[in-house]
Amino acid sequence: MAASPLTRAVLEIDEYAAGLGWDQPARLFALVDTARLRAQEPGLADQLGLDETPGAAPSYTPVEQEELPAGTALDKFLGTIAWPDAVVGCALTVERLMLPPSAEGSVPHGMNEKQLAKWVAAHPDRQEVRMTVAVLRDGARESALRLREKDSPTEVLTGPDLVPGLADALAATFAD
Repeated sequence: MAASPLTRAVLEIDEYAAGLGWDQPARLFALVDTARLRAQEPGLADQLGLDETPGAAPSYTPVEQEELPAGTALDKFLGTIAWPDAVVGCALTVERLMLPPSAEGSVPHGMNEKQLAKWVAAHPDRQEVRMTVAVLRDGARESALRLREKDSPTEVLTGPDLVPGLADALAATFAD
């Protein structure tokens, strides 16, 4: 069992995404306080199967948002988001190709983004990874990384600083 409510929410989203398989589009989630959701929307809470355990530990319920617009760069899309007050955090799951740190020195200079993506895709040491990153309005962060070659719930790496750039972009969606 994950220690913090945010870690539990991230792992719940990771498990959901894993159930959909690989080669999926990015998915955006609002995070709402589960107790507040039960109090304000009891019908929805029942529909979602959120039990009403008195004294239950704090938790966040992920609510998947509409599909991200095709062909829109992720950073540009995130820059258009504004969350209502009821949303205490947000999360994003996205698949990417990554290289190990040992490959950093071999990256050719002067390539544009498209050329670099093609170079990474052809690199023999590339890894396909699914990243799930969540942030709360109060600044808390959590991430989960799952490698395609080790696609198992027991092989998911978690930590608050695994994908700092994406966490920063998500946190910016709460800026005034």
